[in-house]
Amino acid sequence: MSFVSFMRSAAGRGLRIVAGIALIAVGISIGSTGGVIIAVVGVVPLAAGVFNFCLAGPLFGVDLMGRKAAGS
Repeated sequence: MSFVSFMRSAAGRGLRIVAGIALIAVGISIGSTGGVIIAVVGVVPLAAGVFNFCLAGPLFGVDLMGRKAAGS
């Protein structure tokens, strides 16, 4: 459960944004069909960080939104 707690925190939000940007950059640098797929997959953690939601939350029985939106 500590993984989900971290991912719902501000540091986890930053990590999701950085990971998304990194995946997009790697995908663009590869440039082939595989690279495009990696870049598109990178949009998911980037959007999760920008809009402050944690996709792993519901899998572990906690709210989808990050801590600030959840009020904790």
